[in-house]
Amino acid sequence: MSVRATARLRAEPDGRGGTALPVLESAGPLALRRTRSPRAAYARVTVVGAMSAPLNGDRLAIEADIADGARLTVDSAAATVALPGARADGEPSTYTVELGVGEGAVLYWLPEQLVSARGSDLRMTTRVRLAPTGRLLLREEQILGRHGEPTGALTTRLTVHRAGRPLLDQQLAYGPGAPGGWNGPAVLGGHRAVGQLLLADPAFEDAPLPARLLGPTAALTPLAGPAVLVTAVAADARLLRGILDDAMRELLDGLKTEQTG
Repeated sequence: MSVRATARLRAEPDGRGGTALPVLESAGPLALRRTRSPRAAYARVTVVGAMSAPLNGDRLAIEADIADGARLTVDSAAATVALPGARADGEPSTYTVELGVGEGAVLYWLPEQLVSARGSDLRMTTRVRLAPTGRLLLREEQILGRHGEPTGALTTRLTVHRAGRPLLDQQLAYGPGAPGGWNGPAVLGGHRAVGQLLLADPAFEDAPLPARLLGPTAALTPLAGPAVLVTAVAADARLLRGILDDAMRELLDGLKTEQTG
């Protein structure tokens, strides 16, 4: 039997310089837990998997609303593994993330990797509504197959609107049923891990970053928004995380320097 579950959360300023979580609703395999944040002004929520999911046929969703002036970090306790389950009708699973970031609000959306196991079929969709003065740091990582196995079928789409206008709309597909060439030299080149890091910040309006390479398998691309997108491929999850972590530190340190300079 497939699972249908939607977890919800809302973050608001608490009036004392911090962030409150008036809504924190877990559902099905998506358990939301408030955890300790290293930043005093930020709340932190960790997504804990309460069962194996998503299996083919499951319908999972997370809805997060970050109100004006709130600051929130969302991460996860472990990787999400898309599995085939026991269904024989070929129905894919879906995982939908809906994020709203208000004026002056900050959201760090930093889940662990998504692993596409052999035989799985997952459609992952992330949609973001970003206010003009909102800030967003979003990381996505896809691992194509567990150790020693081919990947399942995986389609991901990331759509971001800022001030009601499109900032980014990107769709990627891998594995069985994907358009030909997905693993060719022009796309993955045989790599098994792919990821991206999106940073949207009003500071880039006055100080846009130039496009450049970040080593042999990663690149930084400025977006009209203001935002930058880092895309990377790597042989495995550890190497991919290292590339994205280095890029994240460099970008955030650069913003701090710009804001205090």
